[in-house]
Amino acid sequence: MDIYDGLLEAIEREYTTLRRLKSSGWSRVDIVRHGVSGTRYIFRRFTGSGEVYAKLLGVSSPHLPEIYEMGSRDGHVAVLEEYIQGDTLAFLLRADVLTPRQARDVTAQLCAALWTLHSMGVVHRDVKPENVVMRGSEAVLIDFIFKPDTEGDTQVLGTTGYAAPEQYGISQSDFRADIYSLGVLLNVMLTGKHPSKCMAPGRLGRVVQKCTMTSPEKRYKSALQLLEAL
Repeated sequence: MDIYDGLLEAIEREYTTLRRLKSSGWSRVDIVRHGVSGTRYIFRRFTGSGEVYAKLLGVSSPHLPEIYEMGSRDGHVAVLEEYIQGDTLAFLLRADVLTPRQARDVTAQLCAALWTLHSMGVVHRDVKPENVVMRGSEAVLIDFIFKPDTEGDTQVLGTTGYAAPEQYGISQSDFRADIYSLGVLLNVMLTGKHPSKCMAPGRLGRVVQKCTMTSPEKRYKSALQLLEAL
C-alpha cells in the first residue's frame, strides 16, 4: 500500500470528519478529529500538483501550519496538516483596524512565513485576511495556491484586490507577487481599505507604496528586505 492509499485508509478508519470547510469539483478541505487522541487536523484532497506540500513536510515554523503526511497518485493528492486554532484576520478586522504597531508586528511575522516559503521556491499567491489565522499573538499563514514556477500564469491566480497585476496573466508571477499582496494587507490592517482607495499615512504608508508598485522590479526584492524596512 502506498502513502496515498494508506492516508485515505487511516482517515476512514481512525478519524471523524467534523466539518467541511471547502468543496469544489477538484478539491475538498475538512476538519477531522483523531478518534484516540482527539486532536483536530486539516485533511485536504485535491487534483493537481502536491509539490508544495511535499516540500513543506517536516518544516517547522510558528507562522506556517505543519504538514504531517502527504501522498499522491496519478494527479490526486491527499494531505494531513496542522489545524490552527484561532480567528482569521478577516474576522478580527470586522471590529476595527489595527494599530500601527499591531499591523507592523503581523506583517513582520508574515514576512517570516514568506521567507521560509520563498527559500524553498514556493510562492503562496493568495495572501489575504482570510488566509491569516491569529493563534494568540502569532500570525499563521494558511492555504497555498501552488503552481510550478516553470509554467506561465495562464489563468487568474489569487484573490481580486490582493493579487498582483502579473497574476492576471500579464506575465509570469514569482515571490514578488506575495510582496504585493502583503503590502495590500498591511494597508487594509491600517485603514480598512485597499491602497488604491486610501493609502496609509506615514512611514508604513511608504512601505505599502513600495510593496504595491505595478512593476515587480520596483518592489522590495525579498521578504527579508521588507522585514528590514518595517
